[in-house]
Amino acid sequence: MKNIFKNIGPGALIAAAFIGPGTVTVCVLTGVEFGFTLLWAMVLSIIATIVLQEMAIRLGLVYGKGLAEAVRSEIPLKTVRIVAILLILSAILIGNAAYEAGNISGGMLGLETIFTESTVLIGSLELNYLSMLIAGIAFILLFIGNYKVIERSLVVLVILMSISFLVTAIVTNPNWIEVLKGMFMPSIPKEGVLAIIALVGTTVVPYNLFLHASLVKEKWNGKEELQAARTDLYVSIILGGLVSIAIIICAASIKNSEISNAADLAKSIEPLFGSFAKYFLSIGLFAAGISSAITAPLAAAYVARGCFDWELSLKSKKFRAVWMLVLLTGVIFSSVGFKPIEVIQFAQVANGILLPVIAGFLVWVVNKESVLGTYKNNKAQNAIGIIIVLIALVLGLRSLSKVFFDV
Repeated sequence: MKNIFKNIGPGALIAAAFIGPGTVTVCVLTGVEFGFTLLWAMVLSIIATIVLQEMAIRLGLVYGKGLAEAVRSEIPLKTVRIVAILLILSAILIGNAAYEAGNISGGMLGLETIFTESTVLIGSLELNYLSMLIAGIAFILLFIGNYKVIERSLVVLVILMSISFLVTAIVTNPNWIEVLKGMFMPSIPKEGVLAIIALVGTTVVPYNLFLHASLVKEKWNGKEELQAARTDLYVSIILGGLVSIAIIICAASIKNSEISNAADLAKSIEPLFGSFAKYFLSIGLFAAGISSAITAPLAAAYVARGCFDWELSLKSKKFRAVWMLVLLTGVIFSSVGFKPIEVIQFAQVANGILLPVIAGFLVWVVNKESVLGTYKNNKAQNAIGIIIVLIALVLGLRSLSKVFFDV
């Protein structure tokens, strides 16, 4: 058991990244509207995440390069390579900058259920000091530039988040037989398709593939430690999946159609289960927000480093400049309440295209013997990988239709 926790690291960062405010909101809405019925979709999402992230860590440890570097090295046609790099930069850098405001705001929602007064007036401008607090913590951890410090901090946040949501789910005392049926007996209720797509889309995240392939090289050296990296992956992502499932269970236990996010859920849960449950849920939401507020800028910086072949240092000026820009953008948008709709729509389009493209590229590159040798994909991994690519294509098309046709 001690060795398992010793090896926990990059996987916890990935779990911290995908359990952000967006995931929390999607899980809350799914639980409120469909109860336990769509828990199986979250189980499948976690399986898909594990399969793709395992390919990414193989690429990082065996090939010795991150996913962005692999795109640069393995796509032979210059025009295709340039288009791919531009797409990656657009989706990850611009996308993470746009979504960073949501990460910080999500952490603020958790704190606001505990601290009622959170704004200060500076002249005629009303600013939220909680966003400054969250951004300040993220800035300090990233500026230190020590991977172990970042890793340990996020492991603590993931554990805190896990305890918070799991305890709250247990306190709501759900019908556990119905929970198990929802997890392992798939059914699609009327109008449930979009909820299924949302659950998968918020869990299988493009930037996590880039982040994971880069992070494993920070902690481990070479293919000899691949098993340790896999253990980290399985433990962390399954724990992250249990957190998402716990959020759905919490929301399903509250029959209130006016709940639209976790902050509403925290307020609604107090009359039935006491302030104890409310505070646990609020702390969980805070941990989800701040952990994603740290990983989003970090991922953007790793992607930029891979695309432009910068030096391998978390303290380099270029690396810091990228995460600072992403973090600053999030602080500004969240502090003044500005919602950059056009930027977010652009990011959705870029991510909608990027997910199937990168998933397809990843499956292709981990099949190359020149890249992974004997560690290349087997037939079972390819079959699952192809199914995931097709799902990613559906998700991508759904994302594009939402932006262009609002359907």
